[in-house]
Amino acid sequence: MKDIVFCSNNCFVLYSAAVQAKNSESKESVPSLPQSPMKERPPKAFHQYSNNISTLDVHCLPQLQEKVSPPSSPPIMFPPAFEAAKVEAKPDELKVTVKLKPRLKAIHSSLDDCRPPSKKWKGMKWKKWSIQIVIPKGSFKPPCEEEIDEFLKKLGTTLKPDPVPKDYRKCCFCHEEGDGLTDGPARLLNLDLDLWVHLNCALWSTEVYETQAGALINVELALRRGLQMKCMFCHKMGATSGCHRLRCTNIYHFTCAIKAQCMFFKDKTMLCPMHKPKGTHEQELSYFAVFRRVYVQRDEVRQIASIVQRGERDHTFRVGSLIFHAVGQLLPQQMQAFHSSKALFPVGYEASRLYWSMRYANRRCRYLCSIEEKDGLPLFVIKVVEQGHEDLVLTDTTPK
Repeated sequence: MKDIVFCSNNCFVLYSAAVQAKNSESKESVPSLPQSPMKERPPKAFHQYSNNISTLDVHCLPQLQEKVSPPSSPPIMFPPAFEAAKVEAKPDELKVTVKLKPRLKAIHSSLDDCRPPSKKWKGMKWKKWSIQIVIPKGSFKPPCEEEIDEFLKKLGTTLKPDPVPKDYRKCCFCHEEGDGLTDGPARLLNLDLDLWVHLNCALWSTEVYETQAGALINVELALRRGLQMKCMFCHKMGATSGCHRLRCTNIYHFTCAIKAQCMFFKDKTMLCPMHKPKGTHEQELSYFAVFRRVYVQRDEVRQIASIVQRGERDHTFRVGSLIFHAVGQLLPQQMQAFHSSKALFPVGYEASRLYWSMRYANRRCRYLCSIEEKDGLPLFVIKVVEQGHEDLVLTDTTPK
């Protein structure tokens, strides 16, 4: 006889003719079944399965109604059972169903299966970032700006522009060089040929007043008086801002008046430290920045005429971005060919202009313009002076 074992839903099914014969002789055996299994099928009996498989003890239990059991642990895999499932059941064999208790190994394996899956994307799509700050022991001296500049030069990571040339223009009132602070002397304004004044130095002079268009009147008159007045703070000439108190002779430069803690008012008056009121005042002015358009009213025609009459000179005259170096001259025999209905073309004229580069975007270069004579006609020459390149010379018979 051959026994066939097959596992389904955690149950064992045993097919054996010898088991049927043995159970028929037993007193506690199951009643005999009819010979024709096709008509009636034996009822399903549930039995308890003991751990000792060699001494299998089968007890008859009352037939119970089947209930849906909760999901149990995964079934134990037995390869021979799958092969036995393919064999067709014989009609004369007894069908016995037993319930299998889970083993300890199966429980451990189920616990292993319930563990959360490991993060398989770690190291590929995301990483943990950690930082460590090490503070050296002892005193630490931070590097100065020169050391940082040298270090950046070695690395070659930054492009430092060329140093701006020093501004040697000097104010005729306070004698300080270059533009001042916005909340101080402010920017320099041109008064005359190579004569400059700070905006607030001129504006806060006693004689000077401002028109609605932004023109400063009587700046030259204030400058003449300032050349004879001495400042009470620095004891230098050029002071033009006097105390508004009657019969007070204290007079200061604008910058010296701020240092001496004079009080300025919104109606363009000033009181020295001896006569200013104690505490704060409603009309006190504490901010001197001027962002509106302000210029010095002057006779430009007279200034240009004086430049032409001087001939050789050491000064330059600038209008916007155009700088005049030489005006040039015209002889009587040249007048017919060196002029038009709108302009004169004097030989020896020379000027330079700062304008956009023809080679690089967002960069300016210098254009040197001059007029020469060739075959009795004017020749217009433009020399392009740009750093890192050779000078480019362009010539033509017309200024256009």
